Amino acid sequence: MAKVKADAPGRRKSLGQHFLADSNILRRIVAAADLDSDDLVVEVGPGSGVLTRPLARQAGQVIAVEIDSALAAALPGRLGNPPNLTVIQGDARTVELPELAAGKRPFKVVSNLPYYAANPILRHFLEGPARPSLMVVMVQREVAANIVAQPGKMGLLSVAVQFYATARQVCTVPPRAFRPPPKVSSAVVRLDLLPAPAVQVDDRQAFFDLVRAGFAAPRKQLRNSLAHGLSIPGSAAEDVLKTAGVSGQRRAETLSLEEWAQVYRAWELCGPARK
Repeated sequence: MAKVKADAPGRRKSLGQHFLADSNILRRIVAAADLDSDDLVVEVGPGSGVLTRPLARQAGQVIAVEIDSALAAALPGRLGNPPNLTVIQGDARTVELPELAAGKRPFKVVSNLPYYAANPILRHFLEGPARPSLMVVMVQREVAANIVAQPGKMGLLSVAVQFYATARQVCTVPPRAFRPPPKVSSAVVRLDLLPAPAVQVDDRQAFFDLVRAGFAAPRKQLRNSLAHGLSIPGSAAEDVLKTAGVSGQRRAETLSLEEWAQVYRAWELCGPARK
């Protein structure tokens, strides 16, 4: 019998839920995940279980994390109590999954992510101690475009995701595919997590602090954006970029991951620029 694990009950509130109702999109999501009977799948925000049902049919085990206590309680019965389904009522941005806590069993994340929490949920799985081998997730179309962007259109999210995974867009999803229809379009992306980060840096937090500083004023030239974001003189920022072999006249969106790593290493070398 399917198991339900619930947190302490709390006040229900509107979560802006939109449930996927297009069978063709569902098939494309499941197909993109390359599931077999040995797979452990984590689904975030299963809602009424439209995606959970085919996941439970194809995967060996499904852990569904639902923040809405009423939906979490109703989900197993709605699906006929599949024996390979565990429903955990909680917030996927912070919940600890006991089956994954040791990080020993490979798993995949397949989800229609809630718009309001997509970024922190992605970060939770990409940076956490238990990392999936694969993620197939639906997000707002603009977020998907940022995730898969190449140099010339990259943003902080592009760097943050592609540091840990290769990313490609599977398909776009119009509002009419949901009930009720949202006001924005969506897209499905597939993330194949890398065995090691795409670039080697000795301090990931410091690296992302630098990248965040570079995008502090994205419309400005990189020299000025870095100076602003790091609170250093423009001349010091220019020295860092010269050492990295990157023109200070470029914009942050044009840099590749390797170029960001070069800027970070130069920043480490140029000690006075960091003070």
